[in-house]
Amino acid sequence: MATFREAVDARDLDAVEAMLADDVVFHSPVAFKPYVGKPVVSEILRAVIEVFEGFHYVRELHDGPHHALVFEAQVDGLTVTGCDFLVLDGEGKVAELMVMVRPLKAAQALAARMGDRFPAIQAAVVAKLQGAQR
Repeated sequence: MATFREAVDARDLDAVEAMLADDVVFHSPVAFKPYVGKPVVSEILRAVIEVFEGFHYVRELHDGPHHALVFEAQVDGLTVTGCDFLVLDGEGKVAELMVMVRPLKAAQALAARMGDRFPAIQAAVVAKLQGAQR
């Protein structure tokens, strides 16, 4: 899935958003319930790319519409290793994205940093939805 990887590597979040299916499902490494829909998932991805320092992919595996992109980054000085698991729909859009990270201490730091940003994420989603209705 080179195009998703290339867009993330280039920090081109508009291109990443364009690759998401309208009803994309995002399984967060730190939240129990999944997030559904392009507006919220794209805003989460925009926030997390700011939280991660030195984010880069180190390996890619794929089997048909299933892709696994292994990454490394830093959060609050802690090294994070993780994996983005993607499932593409029939149109080649990301229908499902599940992220797993380790170690626990880094996942906790990620949860805290994303929690701080969640009010801004929610406000951006509301603004997007209101803009789409006009």
